[in-house]
Amino acid sequence: MSKKILVITDDNSGIEPIDAKKYGIGLVKMPLIVDGETYFQNESLSFEEFFNKQASGSDIKTSQPTPQSVMDLWNEALKEYDEVIHIPMSSGLSNSCQTACMLSEENEYKDKVFVVDNHRISLTLKDSAFDALNLINKGKDAKEIRDILDETGKDSSIYIMVDTLEYLKKGGRVTAAGAALGGLLHVKPILGIAEGKLDAYKKAIGVKNAKKTIIEAIENDLNTKFKDVSRDKLRFGIAYTKDIEAATNFRNEFCEYFKLDVNNVPMDKLSMSVSVHIGPGALAAVVDKIIE
Repeated sequence: MSKKILVITDDNSGIEPIDAKKYGIGLVKMPLIVDGETYFQNESLSFEEFFNKQASGSDIKTSQPTPQSVMDLWNEALKEYDEVIHIPMSSGLSNSCQTACMLSEENEYKDKVFVVDNHRISLTLKDSAFDALNLINKGKDAKEIRDILDETGKDSSIYIMVDTLEYLKKGGRVTAAGAALGGLLHVKPILGIAEGKLDAYKKAIGVKNAKKTIIEAIENDLNTKFKDVSRDKLRFGIAYTKDIEAATNFRNEFCEYFKLDVNNVPMDKLSMSVSVHIGPGALAAVVDKIIE
């Protein structure tokens, strides 16, 4: 008889609690520290409240979940399931992955909890969770799934346009002088996720050029990284912070350029934990390879 396996990821995946319940996915809640108080996305803090606090200058910091909260989730899962696949956000963006790996070595979790480090965030992290569900349905056990997800972690690309350098400056990722210059010149930095880490990709003048730069970056990856992958074996998506109208327009432009059915290209909010560092008005495009 096949083992009963639960997939767990964190809310940086963009998976809403209602969908997690629908598909049987466990969700780790990533804490936010706002003016010294702890909040959780979709639970004690709405996106509207979050962006209002951000705009008003509140001191907002990200934090990783406590080891006890992670173990509590595993303990509850193992009452019903034989194994757990735990897929946290990229180890290059948070220490929560390393913490989970360390905890999984404890005797009570050894050979029961398998932690994936496939360098994903946002829509690509969400895709990993659903890939894991599909692999479970194909009869793979948790260790096999962990190994497959780790091996295919690099088969994804994310490019993000940041509307303002203010929040990157707060996080120490750009100097105050650089942020001021960027504002004067209407510079829109394009960030990329490479090897699971957030890094500068290019700069563009104005939103129109920034969107064009993202599209060109995706096209370049299709012609290089994914050159041997047929289009029907790839997933595309759009992510954003706050401005759903701008995201909708960008998705339409993106789909028109790549001749994609807009109904097959999801559009997700970037999590609050990501939005802390990039602020409102950000737009992102992603592509990843479907695991066969």
